Amino acid sequence: MDIFQTIILALIQGLTEFLPISSSAHLLFPSKLFNWPDQGLAFDVVLHLGTLSAIVYYYRYSLRLMSSDFFYSFKTRQLTADAKLAWGVLLGTIPVGLAGLLFKDFIEVNLRSIEVAAYTTIVFGLLLGLSDWIHRKKDKFREVIGWSDVVIIGAFQAIALVPGTSRSGITITAALLLGLSYKLSLKFAFLLSIPVIILSTLLMSIDLANSANTIDWLSLLLGFVISAVAAYATISMFIRLVDRVGMLPFVLYRLLLGGLLFLL
Repeated sequence: MDIFQTIILALIQGLTEFLPISSSAHLLFPSKLFNWPDQGLAFDVVLHLGTLSAIVYYYRYSLRLMSSDFFYSFKTRQLTADAKLAWGVLLGTIPVGLAGLLFKDFIEVNLRSIEVAAYTTIVFGLLLGLSDWIHRKKDKFREVIGWSDVVIIGAFQAIALVPGTSRSGITITAALLLGLSYKLSLKFAFLLSIPVIILSTLLMSIDLANSANTIDWLSLLLGFVISAVAAYATISMFIRLVDRVGMLPFVLYRLLLGGLLFLL
Protein backbone atom coordinates (compact mmCIF):
# COMPACT_ATOMS: atom_id res chain seq x y z
CA MET A 1 0.00 0.00 0.00
CA ASP A 2 1.54 3.33 -1.05
CA ILE A 3 1.76 6.53 1.01
CA PHE A 4 -1.11 8.26 -0.80
CA GLN A 5 -3.47 5.35 -0.14
CA THR A 6 -2.40 5.24 3.50
CA ILE A 7 -3.02 8.95 4.03
CA ILE A 8 -6.44 8.96 2.33
CA LEU A 9 -7.78 5.92 4.16
CA ALA A 10 -6.45 7.08 7.53
CA LEU A 11 -8.00 10.52 7.04
CA ILE A 12 -11.35 9.03 6.06
CA GLN A 13 -11.36 6.77 9.12
CA GLY A 14 -10.33 9.56 11.49
CA LEU A 15 -12.71 12.17 10.09
CA THR A 16 -15.78 9.94 9.86
CA GLU A 17 -15.55 7.49 12.78
CA PHE A 18 -17.26 9.79 15.28
CA LEU A 19 -19.39 11.94 12.99
CA PRO A 20 -22.97 10.71 12.37
CA ILE A 21 -22.23 10.06 8.70
CA SER A 22 -20.98 6.43 8.58
CA SER A 23 -17.28 5.67 8.18
CA SER A 24 -18.05 2.37 6.41
CA ALA A 25 -20.01 4.16 3.68
CA HIS A 26 -17.13 6.56 3.05
CA LEU A 27 -14.55 3.81 2.85
CA LEU A 28 -16.43 2.35 -0.12
CA PHE A 29 -15.48 5.29 -2.35
CA PRO A 30 -11.67 4.89 -2.60
CA SER A 31 -11.87 1.20 -3.48
CA LYS A 32 -14.43 1.90 -6.20
CA LEU A 33 -13.00 5.13 -7.60
CA PHE A 34 -9.32 4.11 -7.57
CA ASN A 35 -9.79 0.32 -7.71
CA TRP A 36 -7.65 -0.03 -4.60
CA PRO A 37 -7.16 -3.52 -3.16
CA ASP A 38 -8.23 -4.29 0.39
CA GLN A 39 -5.84 -2.59 2.81
CA GLY A 40 -5.55 -5.68 5.00
CA LEU A 41 -6.38 -6.54 8.60
CA ALA A 42 -3.24 -5.01 10.08
CA PHE A 43 -4.10 -1.60 8.68
CA ASP A 44 -7.71 -1.91 9.88
CA VAL A 45 -6.51 -2.72 13.39
CA VAL A 46 -4.14 0.24 13.45
CA LEU A 47 -6.78 2.70 12.23
CA HIS A 48 -9.17 1.51 14.93
CA LEU A 49 -6.44 1.90 17.53
CA GLY A 50 -5.83 5.41 16.27
CA THR A 51 -9.46 6.48 16.65
CA LEU A 52 -9.67 4.67 20.00
CA SER A 53 -6.68 6.58 21.34
CA ALA A 54 -8.30 9.85 20.23
CA ILE A 55 -11.57 9.27 22.09
CA VAL A 56 -9.80 7.96 25.20
CA TYR A 57 -7.50 10.99 25.27
CA TYR A 58 -10.36 13.44 24.72
CA TYR A 59 -12.38 12.01 27.62
CA ARG A 60 -9.37 11.07 29.76
CA TYR A 61 -10.50 13.07 32.81
CA SER A 62 -14.06 11.74 32.63
CA LEU A 63 -12.79 8.19 32.17
CA ARG A 64 -10.53 8.55 35.20
CA LEU A 65 -13.46 9.66 37.37
CA MET A 66 -15.76 7.01 35.92
CA SER A 67 -13.21 4.26 36.61
CA SER A 68 -12.55 5.29 40.21
CA ASP A 69 -16.25 5.75 41.01
CA PHE A 70 -17.10 2.48 39.24
CA PHE A 71 -14.81 0.43 41.50
CA TYR A 72 -15.79 2.51 44.54
CA SER A 73 -19.44 1.61 43.88
CA PHE A 74 -18.67 -2.04 44.73
CA LYS A 75 -17.52 -0.97 48.16
CA THR A 76 -20.21 1.59 48.99
CA ARG A 77 -23.14 0.06 47.08
CA GLN A 78 -23.92 3.61 45.94
CA LEU A 79 -23.82 5.10 42.47
CA THR A 80 -22.45 8.54 41.76
CA ALA A 81 -23.24 10.14 38.40
CA ASP A 82 -19.85 8.99 37.03
CA ALA A 83 -20.30 5.45 38.37
CA LYS A 84 -23.73 5.26 36.79
CA LEU A 85 -22.29 6.49 33.49
CA ALA A 86 -19.58 3.81 33.65
CA TRP A 87 -22.15 1.08 34.33
CA GLY A 88 -24.28 2.53 31.53
CA VAL A 89 -21.42 2.21 29.03
CA LEU A 90 -20.80 -1.41 30.00
CA LEU A 91 -24.46 -2.43 30.01
CA GLY A 92 -25.19 -0.45 26.84
CA THR A 93 -22.55 -2.49 25.00
CA ILE A 94 -24.27 -5.83 25.67
CA PRO A 95 -26.91 -5.55 22.88
CA VAL A 96 -24.39 -4.88 20.12
CA GLY A 97 -22.16 -7.66 21.44
CA LEU A 98 -25.03 -10.17 21.38
CA ALA A 99 -26.21 -8.97 17.96
CA GLY A 100 -22.68 -9.33 16.61
CA LEU A 101 -22.41 -12.91 17.84
CA LEU A 102 -25.85 -13.88 16.52
CA PHE A 103 -25.98 -12.05 13.20
CA LYS A 104 -22.34 -11.47 12.15
CA ASP A 105 -22.37 -14.12 9.44
CA PHE A 106 -25.77 -13.03 8.10
CA ILE A 107 -24.65 -9.39 7.90
CA GLU A 108 -21.36 -10.31 6.22
CA VAL A 109 -23.11 -12.39 3.55
CA ASN A 110 -26.30 -10.41 2.91
CA LEU A 111 -25.88 -6.79 3.99
CA ARG A 112 -22.35 -5.73 3.08
CA SER A 113 -23.18 -4.09 -0.24
CA ILE A 114 -23.14 -0.58 -1.65
CA GLU A 115 -26.90 -0.67 -2.20
CA VAL A 116 -27.58 -1.51 1.45
CA ALA A 117 -25.15 1.20 2.60
CA ALA A 118 -26.89 3.72 0.34
CA TYR A 119 -30.34 2.94 1.74
CA THR A 120 -29.21 2.95 5.37
CA THR A 121 -27.26 6.18 4.90
CA ILE A 122 -30.41 7.93 3.69
CA VAL A 123 -32.99 6.29 5.99
CA PHE A 124 -31.02 6.74 9.20
CA GLY A 125 -29.99 10.21 8.08
CA LEU A 126 -33.68 11.16 7.88
CA LEU A 127 -34.25 9.57 11.31
CA LEU A 128 -31.39 11.65 12.70
CA GLY A 129 -33.03 14.75 11.25
CA LEU A 130 -36.37 13.82 12.82
CA SER A 131 -34.77 13.31 16.24
CA ASP A 132 -32.99 16.66 15.97
CA TRP A 133 -36.24 18.43 14.99
CA ILE A 134 -38.11 16.88 17.94
CA HIS A 135 -35.22 17.76 20.24
CA ARG A 136 -35.29 21.42 19.22
CA LYS A 137 -39.04 21.59 19.92
CA LYS A 138 -38.50 20.70 23.58
CA ASP A 139 -37.94 23.26 26.32
CA LYS A 140 -36.09 21.04 28.80
CA PHE A 141 -33.36 18.47 28.31
CA ARG A 142 -32.09 15.88 30.74
CA GLU A 143 -28.47 15.98 31.91
CA VAL A 144 -28.57 12.63 33.75
CA ILE A 145 -28.91 9.31 31.97
CA GLY A 146 -31.36 6.70 33.26
CA TRP A 147 -31.30 2.91 33.05
CA SER A 148 -34.08 2.84 30.47
CA ASP A 149 -32.03 5.27 28.37
CA VAL A 150 -29.07 2.87 28.54
CA VAL A 151 -31.19 -0.07 27.37
CA ILE A 152 -32.79 1.83 24.47
CA ILE A 153 -29.60 3.51 23.25
CA GLY A 154 -27.71 0.21 23.55
CA ALA A 155 -30.39 -1.52 21.46
CA PHE A 156 -30.16 1.21 18.82
CA GLN A 157 -26.37 0.81 18.72
CA ALA A 158 -26.82 -2.83 17.67
CA ILE A 159 -28.39 -1.59 14.42
CA ALA A 160 -25.04 0.02 13.57
CA LEU A 161 -23.72 -3.43 12.60
CA VAL A 162 -25.52 -2.84 9.30
CA PRO A 163 -23.17 -0.90 6.98
CA GLY A 164 -24.10 2.73 6.39
CA THR A 165 -25.98 3.16 9.66
CA SER A 166 -23.23 4.98 11.61
CA ARG A 167 -22.64 3.95 15.21
CA SER A 168 -22.42 7.51 16.50
CA GLY A 169 -25.34 8.57 14.32
CA ILE A 170 -27.77 5.91 15.58
CA THR A 171 -26.83 6.33 19.26
CA ILE A 172 -27.09 10.13 19.06
CA THR A 173 -30.46 9.72 17.33
CA ALA A 174 -31.74 7.53 20.18
CA ALA A 175 -30.40 9.86 22.86
CA LEU A 176 -32.03 12.92 21.31
CA LEU A 177 -35.36 11.10 20.93
CA LEU A 178 -35.18 10.27 24.65
CA GLY A 179 -34.76 13.93 25.55
CA LEU A 180 -31.10 13.97 26.57
CA SER A 181 -29.17 17.19 26.01
CA TYR A 182 -26.81 17.55 23.06
CA LYS A 183 -23.83 17.43 25.43
CA LEU A 184 -24.90 14.24 27.20
CA SER A 185 -26.10 12.61 23.95
CA LEU A 186 -22.72 13.09 22.30
CA LYS A 187 -20.73 12.13 25.39
CA PHE A 188 -22.62 8.88 25.97
CA ALA A 189 -22.55 8.00 22.27
CA PHE A 190 -18.79 8.54 22.12
CA LEU A 191 -18.11 6.69 25.38
CA LEU A 192 -20.20 3.76 24.11
CA SER A 193 -17.87 3.51 21.13
CA ILE A 194 -14.86 2.71 23.34
CA PRO A 195 -15.74 -0.90 24.32
CA VAL A 196 -17.10 -1.56 20.82
CA ILE A 197 -13.87 -0.42 19.16
CA ILE A 198 -11.84 -2.42 21.69
CA LEU A 199 -13.84 -5.59 21.02
CA SER A 200 -13.72 -5.21 17.23
CA THR A 201 -9.98 -4.50 17.37
CA LEU A 202 -9.39 -7.61 19.50
CA LEU A 203 -11.34 -9.77 17.06
CA MET A 204 -9.41 -8.37 14.10
CA SER A 205 -6.14 -8.89 15.98
CA ILE A 206 -6.99 -12.56 16.52
CA ASP A 207 -7.67 -12.97 12.80
CA LEU A 208 -4.45 -11.10 12.05
CA ALA A 209 -2.44 -13.41 14.30
CA ASN A 210 -3.73 -16.38 12.31
CA SER A 211 -2.77 -14.87 8.96
CA ALA A 212 0.59 -14.96 7.25
CA ASN A 213 0.56 -11.53 5.61
CA THR A 214 3.66 -9.35 5.61
CA ILE A 215 3.39 -6.08 7.54
CA ASP A 216 4.39 -2.63 6.27
CA TRP A 217 5.33 -0.99 9.56
CA LEU A 218 5.81 2.49 8.07
CA SER A 219 2.30 2.53 6.64
CA LEU A 220 0.89 1.28 9.94
CA LEU A 221 2.64 3.99 11.95
CA LEU A 222 1.57 6.70 9.51
CA GLY A 223 -2.00 5.42 9.48
CA PHE A 224 -2.16 5.36 13.27
CA VAL A 225 -0.91 8.92 13.67
CA ILE A 226 -3.14 10.38 10.95
CA SER A 227 -6.31 8.59 12.11
CA ALA A 228 -5.68 9.56 15.74
CA VAL A 229 -5.03 13.25 15.00
CA ALA A 230 -7.93 13.49 12.55
CA ALA A 231 -10.31 11.76 14.99
CA TYR A 232 -9.34 14.02 17.90
CA ALA A 233 -9.76 17.16 15.80
CA THR A 234 -13.13 15.91 14.53
CA ILE A 235 -14.44 15.15 18.03
CA SER A 236 -13.43 18.59 19.29
CA MET A 237 -14.98 20.37 16.31
CA PHE A 238 -18.19 18.33 16.33
CA ILE A 239 -18.95 18.90 20.02
CA ARG A 240 -18.45 22.66 19.67
CA LEU A 241 -20.42 22.85 16.43
CA VAL A 242 -23.55 20.88 17.35
CA ASP A 243 -24.90 23.37 19.88
CA ARG A 244 -24.86 26.07 17.20
CA VAL A 245 -26.05 24.26 14.08
CA GLY A 246 -27.65 21.02 15.31
CA MET A 247 -27.67 17.94 13.11
CA LEU A 248 -29.13 19.42 9.92
CA PRO A 249 -25.78 19.78 8.05
CA PHE A 250 -25.01 16.12 8.72
CA VAL A 251 -28.50 15.04 7.66
CA LEU A 252 -28.15 16.87 4.35
CA TYR A 253 -24.69 15.42 3.88
CA ARG A 254 -26.00 11.90 4.45
CA LEU A 255 -28.72 12.40 1.84
CA LEU A 256 -26.08 13.53 -0.67
CA LEU A 257 -23.77 10.67 0.29
CA GLY A 258 -26.56 8.10 -0.10
CA GLY A 259 -27.37 9.45 -3.55
CA LEU A 260 -23.72 9.20 -4.59
CA LEU A 261 -23.51 5.61 -3.33
CA PHE A 262 -26.37 4.67 -5.64
CA LEU A 263 -24.26 5.94 -8.56
CA LEU A 264 -21.24 3.74 -7.78
